Amino acid sequence: MAQKTQTREITAIAGDLYRVRNNFHFSVFLVTPAGIIVTDPIDVEAARWLKEELARRFDKPIKYLIYSHDHTDHVTGGEVFADTAVVISHERAKQTIIEECRPTAVPQIVFSDRLTIELGGKQVELLYVGRNHSDNSIVMLFPEERVLFAVDFIAPERLPFQDFPDAYIEDWIDSLKRVETLDFDILAPGHDRLGRKEHVRKLRGYIEELRNEVLKYVRQGKTVDEIKGLVKMENYKSWSRYKEWISLNVEGMVRHVQSHRRGNADFDHT
Repeated sequence: MAQKTQTREITAIAGDLYRVRNNFHFSVFLVTPAGIIVTDPIDVEAARWLKEELARRFDKPIKYLIYSHDHTDHVTGGEVFADTAVVISHERAKQTIIEECRPTAVPQIVFSDRLTIELGGKQVELLYVGRNHSDNSIVMLFPEERVLFAVDFIAPERLPFQDFPDAYIEDWIDSLKRVETLDFDILAPGHDRLGRKEHVRKLRGYIEELRNEVLKYVRQGKTVDEIKGLVKMENYKSWSRYKEWISLNVEGMVRHVQSHRRGNADFDHT
């Protein structure tokens, strides 16, 4: 059996902000005179590798570890950094990490809406923009570098993951609108290539169009299979994961629409 190729690399984004790749997952870290701020560890081996690379390249202590949300494929391995780093997350992420026994370090500092971390004269602004791909995702804004790190609920010209698991569609649209008001140039997603602020608007347009198309056919009484055959979202065929996920996206949107539309049910509660 052929061995699976492991792709790991560190690339510069802007200033002292860098991007970490572990196969199909990405995180970022900021180097300051007083130490390093790291984000999602991804998994134990990736975290160990990154810790060694940071020591070799920068010889500075890791002071903060910030989780984007609670999902295991992004937060696993936080304990690797917890010997020197203060761990931070949204308050709901900490609750889920504890309740679901996520294999990582439990956050020590939590917040509800926003929190600014300052280290060595540099800043990162942590912002909760509402529910989207989960109920505890945050974005991390690096104002000096004009970069936004956002995981799972935004990616440049890439379809949302499969059938929208653990997602809140209407809130997702609202959270994208909030992100559009933020001041940044470069989008650093948790998956796929770097993007620009305009990609946030494009994704919102896709989700809104998909929702409206699915709703139209649900109102006509079409079945899930019929809707999957009718809703092709042809304008987005060039997007990443289109072939693999368009049918699943439609299926998940049908589930959402059927759960939330008012329809013609009997609302007489007498």
